[in-house]
Amino acid sequence: MDGEIPRRKFLQTAGVATTAAAVALTPGRSKAEQIAEDAPQAAAVPADAKNFVVLHQIVKAGRDNLMKNNIKAWNYLIGSADSETTLRHNRQALDQVAFKPRLLHGVGKVDLSSTLLGNKMRIPVLLSGMGSVGIMDPDGGRAVARAAATFGVACGVSSEAKPGMEEIGAASPCPKLYQLYVRGDDAWLDAVAARAIKSGYTAFCFTVDGAYFSRRERDIITGGQNAGLSDAPDPYLSGMTWDRVKRFKDRHKDLHVGIKGISSGEDAELAVKAGMSVVWVSTHGGRQLDHARGTMEVLPEVVKVAKGKATIIIDSGFSRGSDAIKALAAGADIVGYGKLQGYALGAAGEAGVVRMLEILEKEMNASAANLGAKTVAQLNPSYLVKATPVNPPSLFSAFPLLDIA
Repeated sequence: MDGEIPRRKFLQTAGVATTAAAVALTPGRSKAEQIAEDAPQAAAVPADAKNFVVLHQIVKAGRDNLMKNNIKAWNYLIGSADSETTLRHNRQALDQVAFKPRLLHGVGKVDLSSTLLGNKMRIPVLLSGMGSVGIMDPDGGRAVARAAATFGVACGVSSEAKPGMEEIGAASPCPKLYQLYVRGDDAWLDAVAARAIKSGYTAFCFTVDGAYFSRRERDIITGGQNAGLSDAPDPYLSGMTWDRVKRFKDRHKDLHVGIKGISSGEDAELAVKAGMSVVWVSTHGGRQLDHARGTMEVLPEVVKVAKGKATIIIDSGFSRGSDAIKALAAGADIVGYGKLQGYALGAAGEAGVVRMLEILEKEMNASAANLGAKTVAQLNPSYLVKATPVNPPSLFSAFPLLDIA
């Protein structure tokens, strides 16, 4: 659009550092986040998390609360790119997999504890980072990090998340993966890495699936979060290359580095060759490229080239504990949940996220036990078969009782 501020200029205007000299400043806000702060939302009244006994209740409470009190946050949370086909593909790919249980394995008490880059995890689940988490909860990323620590899992932290890298890092001892949107040159990258190390982050992951900011029509139509960011290349992400990623890894040999946004076996293989510790299979929850494959469909080709060479994380579309068991059996190491934590934040804040994890664990334990697996190590592709989905894929197809819960 004529008259728009060039991307670099508005990043600087919004306080986002674009040079190494500026990177020591308090982490900046995106233009969309600044707009959101200038127009405060009505305060939400959280439910009592103790009253939730199934995920349906959390999703319903989060939906009702956000739609009533914070419609901008709601549209941000549920929106995806263009026709929202990728969102549906994410769900369809999961629903096209069925379980093949084995009986009389004497599973007894299930133990799904795991590790992430040397850090013990109660279950192999990650709270995926959300850039605009600050419009869903006053404490933003700090609330998510504290919930992760309380329960015993890891969390991702978007470089766009409020209140910022250092504040979120100091809020919780849980393993934290920094999800970086590149906003500067190589010297800038080195300076950000130094901050992440100092702040205690477990890994440093490049979020690479945003060469252009996507057209999220729910936001564009309503003037909501991120409405003004579409239609132009990001001056830094659009120019990122494997050579630049490898240069960073070679310079930071002791740092766990990953790539978030992998959606093909070919790119997973390149990530391994570049020395990545983490290969993160993701479609950004369907937010970036319309008509992409669902991540569960992509996973087998990634496992083929990366299993045992890098930690494989997968997210996008995961809504139930059974979804995680499918991914783990197919070869993923860690499963990320994004929208579900957003519903939980909207329902009951930090306590809602803890309760969501508790219920998710119950679902995972039941699925694993009834398959015949006692531990994550016992899960394997022999427990999975192709199936025909019984519900049309949608944002809430994993929650058929939503309207009566």
